[in-house]
Amino acid sequence: MLITYYWPPSGGSGVQRCLKFAKYLIRHGWQPVVFTADNAKYPVYDHSLEKEVPDGIEVLKVSAREPHGLYNRLAGGGENQTHTGFIKHKKKESLFEKLAVWIRGNLFIPDSRKFWISPSVKFLEHYLRENPVDLIFSSGPPHSAHLIARRLKEKISVPWVADFRDPWTGIYYYRKLRLSAYADRLNRKLEKKCLNSADRIVVVGETMRQDFEKITNKPVHVITNGFDPDDYNNLNRPAIDRFRITYTGMFSRDQNPEELWDALCEMKKSIPGFSEDLEICLAGRIDREILESIASKGLDTNLRIHGYVLKSKLPEIQAISALLLLSINRVENASYIITGKIFEYLAVQRPILAFCPEKSDVDNIIRETAAGWTIPFNKKEKVLKVINEIYRKYKDGTLHLEEVDIDRFSREELAGNLARLFVKTVNLYKTKLSDNRNIT
Repeated sequence: MLITYYWPPSGGSGVQRCLKFAKYLIRHGWQPVVFTADNAKYPVYDHSLEKEVPDGIEVLKVSAREPHGLYNRLAGGGENQTHTGFIKHKKKESLFEKLAVWIRGNLFIPDSRKFWISPSVKFLEHYLRENPVDLIFSSGPPHSAHLIARRLKEKISVPWVADFRDPWTGIYYYRKLRLSAYADRLNRKLEKKCLNSADRIVVVGETMRQDFEKITNKPVHVITNGFDPDDYNNLNRPAIDRFRITYTGMFSRDQNPEELWDALCEMKKSIPGFSEDLEICLAGRIDREILESIASKGLDTNLRIHGYVLKSKLPEIQAISALLLLSINRVENASYIITGKIFEYLAVQRPILAFCPEKSDVDNIIRETAAGWTIPFNKKEKVLKVINEIYRKYKDGTLHLEEVDIDRFSREELAGNLARLFVKTVNLYKTKLSDNRNIT
């Protein structure tokens, strides 16, 4: 039983992990039964992903009341403009936005999908008694999915693996939720209960594993996000015709690499022909402040904006790039963040320029794979030096990657790791049950 809030037609990064696990777990001997929300409010929709749902998979859904539609209507943003945690990453929030964040942080615990928990438990308890499964796998955020799984484990004898795509109280925007002391304590209590109740815990990065091991004695396993080889098998990789720097995906204000725009501006002024070579390509939801920052440096004439692009079309845009840009949120706990974008970039086999903390998970992955350059935040002189080096390689025709070993990030390989973990979990659970019965 795979419990996830994000499922097609959801777009964005949150849906990819469970969708790809469902696809490849079948090849490793596991048949997923998917449970998701019937009236989910997603930030973005991508109906093309519905074609990737494997044939024959049973998908169960339960409706739940959600505050997002009401919030968006009151905020004048339409039905589907909700931001993570109701946080809009603006320099100045309105009174309404501050109040919305406070309500989200203090009344909707662990998250605004809390009303999905009780009806889901009621439905699934009945379903699982009639249709037993070998194991429950829940993926969050939203961490309400874990609370559903935890309650089911209490009611039905079944092992549970909890998958954390992002941290709970360690997530980068946690301190922006205007939490009261009580709300903070309750979140930490629920987090610890889930960690201690699960039979196995899966996380996407080493930093998260180390932090979770400080608050639980349950085994914590790293299974990263990855890329689906099927998305890249027939990808045409043409000769690069421009010094094209490409960013794909959501690009929020706290990701803005201003030192990069400064460096490109200086190079336009000092290097003949650079302006004609340069193209900044942005595909996705781009924060207005980033666009303003680019324009303020005189780079708007070099800017090409694609808007939101279907997941299936992104590899084509990435493949015609000289350089793929990755910019981690400049927030507390930035070392935690491992955007799924990095694995897509690796699959395209174009050089990566990443702005991220030193010794972070992203930094380590790019260094281990020799897939590009990493630069810590606010290192203006280093940015200028590195961009000049990259541009020289582009002009010399030497801007390419050597053989990059990325097979371990294949979605099929990762699903195999998860399948083996499932088998160990089930076997250990059966052994414990047998031992307890013998003692009794």
